[in-house]
Amino acid sequence: MTETNTQGDRHRLTVTAEANSHAMELTRRFDISRDRIFKAFIDPDAIPQWWGPRNTEAIVDELEARSGGRWRFVFRESDGNEDGFHGVFHDIVDGERIVQTFEYEGMPGHVCLETATFEDVDGGTLLRGVSVFQSVEDRDGMIASGMESGASDSYERLEELLR
Repeated sequence: MTETNTQGDRHRLTVTAEANSHAMELTRRFDISRDRIFKAFIDPDAIPQWWGPRNTEAIVDELEARSGGRWRFVFRESDGNEDGFHGVFHDIVDGERIVQTFEYEGMPGHVCLETATFEDVDGGTLLRGVSVFQSVEDRDGMIASGMESGASDSYERLEELLR
């Protein structure tokens, strides 16, 4: 099992990846209500303010936050380089859960299924994201890509936005 923490104890991002598993889990606690956190995940005006590493601009190209709806976001770096990501929403339960696919357009065909759950805990929210990949190699490649620092940046920016 691989488990890493990138922040202080109370608000740390924890990434867990069991050996030989296709899944990876991210958890992060926020001192913000789950309704506010949930809404920031499906609001096309909020997403560019928090989604992705600090050194990129996030552009919402498409966002239909409903079961069967599509989404597409683009990261634009300061040098103008762009990376696209897209998927389809499979299930959205208001304030509780988002199930969607995720595909990096730079590596087409490597799709994972992501489930984000939002749980009330001690006046705040526990965000749990589980990503299931098509192979252990795809999962390990995602971890090696630097996604942990990108997720940590995103969640820090989300907390700053909603504070």
